[in-house]
Amino acid sequence: MKKHNFYAGPSILPQYTIEKSIEGIRDFAGTGLSVLEISHRSKEFVACMNDTIALFKELLDIPSGYQVLFLGGGASMQFCMVPMNLMEKKSAYLNTGEWASKALKEAKLFGDAVEVASSKEKLFNYIPKNYTIPEDADYFHITTNNTIYGTEIKKDMDVKVPLVADMSSDIFSRTVDVSKYALIYGGAQKNLAPAGVTFVIVREDVLGKVTRPLPSMLDYRVHIKGESMYNTPPVFAVFAAQQTLKWLKELGGVSAIQKKNIEKAAILYNEIERNKLFKPTIADSEDRSIMNICWVMADNYKELEKSFAEFAKSKGMLGIEGHRSVGGFRASTYNALPRESVEALVGVMKEFESKN
Repeated sequence: MKKHNFYAGPSILPQYTIEKSIEGIRDFAGTGLSVLEISHRSKEFVACMNDTIALFKELLDIPSGYQVLFLGGGASMQFCMVPMNLMEKKSAYLNTGEWASKALKEAKLFGDAVEVASSKEKLFNYIPKNYTIPEDADYFHITTNNTIYGTEIKKDMDVKVPLVADMSSDIFSRTVDVSKYALIYGGAQKNLAPAGVTFVIVREDVLGKVTRPLPSMLDYRVHIKGESMYNTPPVFAVFAAQQTLKWLKELGGVSAIQKKNIEKAAILYNEIERNKLFKPTIADSEDRSIMNICWVMADNYKELEKSFAEFAKSKGMLGIEGHRSVGGFRASTYNALPRESVEALVGVMKEFESKN
C-alpha cells in the first residue's frame, strides 16, 4: 500500500532529492567519498555551496545587495539572532501563532519588542488586520505561514520600517518580492532539505547599526565574510537543498510550483467544505494556508475523530493528526507532495463519509 506523507516537518522531500542524496552518500561529486564524510573545505563542497546559493538567488529573483547564508541552530536560533543584529531600541511583532509568540519572547530580551496585534484570543484562527506599526521600530517581524493553526500571509507587505519574515514553512511555495524585506529566514525541513540547515536572506545595509557587541557565531556579518563557512556548515543538508532547488528549477521555478500548490489546496479545502463530517478551522479563505490545511470534525460528528484518524492511517494517510495544541486534523501540502496524495486523502474522506 502506498504511503502518503502529510507530516508538517520534517516533511516530504522530492523523490529527486532523495535519489540524488543517496548517490551523494555513496560518492559525492566523483570524489570516491561520501557527502557525509567530505571536508567542507574541499573544492567539491565549496562548489556545491556556491551553486546552492546561486540557485537560491535565481529561483527567488533576489536583488543585488542581499546575501544568502546557510547556518545551524534552526529558525529558533533566528528568534534571538534577528533582534541581536537588528534591534537597537525597539522592534514590532505581529503575533499569529506559536512560533511568532516565541520570536517575540526572545526579542524582549534585547529591547522594547512591541506586539502590534495578535489573534491569540481566537486560537490564532485568523490573520490580524488594521494595526499600526510604530515608525520608530528598527524592524517589523512577521511569520508568513503558521504550520500549527493553518493561516498564511500570502501577500508581500508594504511597510515603512525594515520587514523581517520567518518563512520556514512557505519558502519557495509562492513567488516573493524579496526587495520588500530586510531579512527572511527559515528552517529548511519543510520545502527545502532535511532538518539541520537554516537559510537567511539578508540585505547588507541593515547590518552593523546596533551598538551592542555581538558574539561571532551570532553576527551575520561574520557569516557573510566567511561565506557560510565560518564554522563547519551542515554539509549534507546543504547538499540536499541543492538537489531540491535543481528539481524546482526543472519544474519551471517558483511560479510553476505555486500554481500546483494552489490547485492541491483547493481540492482539499473544497472537500472539507462539502463533506458533512468535517469543517475548516480557518473561516476566512483569504487567511487559509496553502501549505498546512487544518480541519476538525463537524459539531454533530465529534465522536468520530479517533475513528477517522485510524481509518485514514489504515489507508496510508500519514501525519494528518492536528497539532496537540489544536487537535483535529492537518494535512501539509508542501511542494514535494504530489496532487495524487491530496486526491487520495479526499477519497478517504468521502469513503469515511459514506460509512457514517
